[in-house]
Amino acid sequence: RLMGKNYIKWLRSKVGHEDVILVAAGAVVEGPDDTILFQKRGDHKEVVWGLPGGMMEVGETAEQTMRREVKEETGIDVDIQYFLGAYTNNPVASYPNGDKAHVILFIFVCKPSGGMLQPDGKETLDVRFDTPQNIGPLFPRHTQVIDDYFSKRNGVVR
Repeated sequence: RLMGKNYIKWLRSKVGHEDVILVAAGAVVEGPDDTILFQKRGDHKEVVWGLPGGMMEVGETAEQTMRREVKEETGIDVDIQYFLGAYTNNPVASYPNGDKAHVILFIFVCKPSGGMLQPDGKETLDVRFDTPQNIGPLFPRHTQVIDDYFSKRNGVVR
């Protein structure tokens, strides 16, 4: 039986690099003056910015996943303002190690509520509140999310 926080490692030990469905949760964290929190991702060779979040572990809710991942990657705690949406239309992602996954993404709009903004140095190389126009290249899976947020949508299902 699977125990602990290594679901993806356990799953990959069973299926290798085959296509799998994974569930992730993340946040659009609102900052001052129409900015949102961006993270410079450490899991790509090229420079890519995106939203904080990550993969669900067995037994977690989407909200718990989002809160844990935001805290791990950015150092801050958040209060949920509303549910932005569920994104099921992401293309199958190919990872540098050969893994392939169709990622289902749940996104919450949040405000910071505590902690200190600090990248973890592994998954997140830098964090800052900014506008999409001032940020470098965006993680493709997050562009529709960011567009939906700035278009004032909520309850989106894609």
